[in-house]
Amino acid sequence: MNFQSVERYLPRFLHRHILNFEARIDDAVKQFASELAPGARVLDAGAGEAKYAACFARQRYCGVDLAVGDASWDYRHLDAVADLMALPFPPDCFEAAINIVTLEHVHEPAGAVAEIARVMKPGGRLLLIVPQEWEVHQAPHDYFRFTRYGVRRLLETAGLVDIHVLAAGGYFRLLSRRLLSGLRFFHGIWNVPAALLLAPPALLLPALDFLDRDRNFTLGYLCTARKR
Repeated sequence: MNFQSVERYLPRFLHRHILNFEARIDDAVKQFASELAPGARVLDAGAGEAKYAACFARQRYCGVDLAVGDASWDYRHLDAVADLMALPFPPDCFEAAINIVTLEHVHEPAGAVAEIARVMKPGGRLLLIVPQEWEVHQAPHDYFRFTRYGVRRLLETAGLVDIHVLAAGGYFRLLSRRLLSGLRFFHGIWNVPAALLLAPPALLLPALDFLDRDRNFTLGYLCTARKR
């Protein structure tokens, strides 16, 4: 039994409780989409398998990715295969853009944020979600992690305003997630004992997250901004 196996058998409410970062990402994308006008052009920069396309059914969604992150992914639903450092669009052509846990895979994050800002219309809105405490993934294309100060600096440097940076949970949610991630190190006869040892505290720890008021320990940040 590993973390992925546990995920499949979780009741819906526990799935949201344990995978809180993912749940908050989904909520943020849906909320962002609901606030956009019908027909607005939306860029999904780093779309991967274009999993968020359905959220923008009322808008004109455009998914772009370099398509090198994960060999097992299906990139056929992309609208364009391109480097985020050189988007194949003219300036000021999207009313909104999203970049969801992708910036850590870009060689030059500042350049990518600036390029996304370039293709957004004045007044256009951006939803950016980045990791702070996360394991290496999609190796070897995994280069950066971000603090709240670093991501704010990237957005400001790109000329964006009305910046809001929200931590996705605190220390106890982070610790809970790390305990469950530890299940991947146990195999064979150790599966069940490991689950019995790690799962109960992992389920209980999020209830203590209110104690971490500073949110300096977090899985990542949900950020919004607007082009001047």
